[in-house]
Amino acid sequence: MTNLCVYVGLLLSLLVAAGEAHLNLFLNVIEVQRLLGLSAEIYYIREGQVNAYALHFTVPVPAHLEEISFSWQSLADRPLPYRIHIDAPDPEALPKPSMNISTQGEIPEHIETFAIGLRCSGIVSAEVEVTITIEITLDPLTGNTTELLFRRKKICLMSEHPDVNQPDPYLLENASNGQNGLITIIIGGILAILFVSIFIMIAYCVRGSFNRKPHHAQPIRTSSFQRLQTHAPSAPSSIVSPPSIAPTIATLSRNRIYANAEPEELQRRISELTVQRCRVRLSSLLQEGTFGRVYRGSYNDSQEVLVKTVGPHASQVQVSLLLHEGMSLYGAQHPGILSVLGVSIDDHTAPFLLYLAPENTRNLKIFLQEPVARTLTTIQIVKIQLQLAQALGHLHSHGVIHKDIAARNCVIDDQLRVKLADNSLSRDLFPGDYYCLGDSENRPIKWLALESIQFKQFSESSDTWAFGVLMWELCTLARQPYAEVDPFEMEHYLRDGYRLSQPINCPDELFAIMAYCWTMMPMERPSFEQLQICLQDFYAQLTRYV
Repeated sequence: MTNLCVYVGLLLSLLVAAGEAHLNLFLNVIEVQRLLGLSAEIYYIREGQVNAYALHFTVPVPAHLEEISFSWQSLADRPLPYRIHIDAPDPEALPKPSMNISTQGEIPEHIETFAIGLRCSGIVSAEVEVTITIEITLDPLTGNTTELLFRRKKICLMSEHPDVNQPDPYLLENASNGQNGLITIIIGGILAILFVSIFIMIAYCVRGSFNRKPHHAQPIRTSSFQRLQTHAPSAPSSIVSPPSIAPTIATLSRNRIYANAEPEELQRRISELTVQRCRVRLSSLLQEGTFGRVYRGSYNDSQEVLVKTVGPHASQVQVSLLLHEGMSLYGAQHPGILSVLGVSIDDHTAPFLLYLAPENTRNLKIFLQEPVARTLTTIQIVKIQLQLAQALGHLHSHGVIHKDIAARNCVIDDQLRVKLADNSLSRDLFPGDYYCLGDSENRPIKWLALESIQFKQFSESSDTWAFGVLMWELCTLARQPYAEVDPFEMEHYLRDGYRLSQPINCPDELFAIMAYCWTMMPMERPSFEQLQICLQDFYAQLTRYV
């Protein structure tokens, strides 16, 4: 008898598990594109497997979006009972949310998408924490219920012409079931479309007039962000109290100046590095933009080189910019720096810049986006970061500020030897990384420190900030930082203390180093001597057990 009871108990458990294993709840491609700008589906439950990581994050809902949606499906050969509760604690900014389905019912056996209306009043500007609780009864006999909690951060902006009496299309949709209900739905839909169009135009026109608060949320599986302390956070002891080391900055030579060349100095550098164009042989095109190109080639048939040049439609301004930025690391002699080797100006409309680079050297950002980069270990990533920290320490010891530190401005070879390069052609080859904020200047806004965005101030400390973003790029395999944030809002986000969040599989110790690079006050950020010590210590800890 006991064995029979055990058997029945196990059977019931298997039935419950089977019911749970036949439920999908997800955001479809359209919804993910609207919210996060990605072409993907995000599953909260896939055949019963709950994605706790996805449920952990608060997803921002931009001001121009007035509804969010979920898709679900019961695969248990029967509908599954559900109950939905929505909590929005700020009715002045966000009146009671509505749905186009009832608050309780049954999950259908076919894929169905339901919407939740989040229409702001327009009376005040606010960030409203919206909590959506969905209770799903997996087994009515045992009362086995799963509760799912979804958090959304709805951004509401004050409107010049708020209409608090705007009819709710979802309430109109459920007002009746007959012909009158159908007419009401149509009218409600038209009013909703009209309201959304007006709201988007108003928001666009006044975007610069309001001090908008940041979406301090963390979107799912993207370059999410979080709020950190605006002063120096807790960091490894090697950063806070570095060991006593010799003052290398004072002892290294500063006789050679690499950057900020005046026209006369630029001409001198070009003259010193001029080579004959006939000695340069192009073999393959590696990258191409609207105006710029990067080739693999050889010099004197003996040296493997990378060649940067402009295309046939480039203007004289673009030619000058290529030469000026290509000379920014002139004369730098360090194994971690890719400095220009030669210049060919035989054709003044399309000069060549030559960089000594072994075969298979390629752009670091492109490499990180290739499948082979998925095999990188934490040890290898830290080693790459350490090489770049050493290169930047060398530049700073000679008084040089890079101003554009990012994966796109580095190269790497098959031995994972990485070099820091100049930013010539980067705006053309990686246009998605640069933004113009109305000042006719494309800048890498999402890599810049707060003071660089606000006042265009650059220093060793602003290079430290950008290096922290580069570390994050390496850990995320070149995901776009702050992908969900409007470039015009970056200043507000950073000023209010919001930063990139810890990447998946990134050790706490490594993320602490990144976070310390993003402290609000420039003087509180670590120097590259300190970063080298910290990364070297962490690298030693990792390799101690390998």
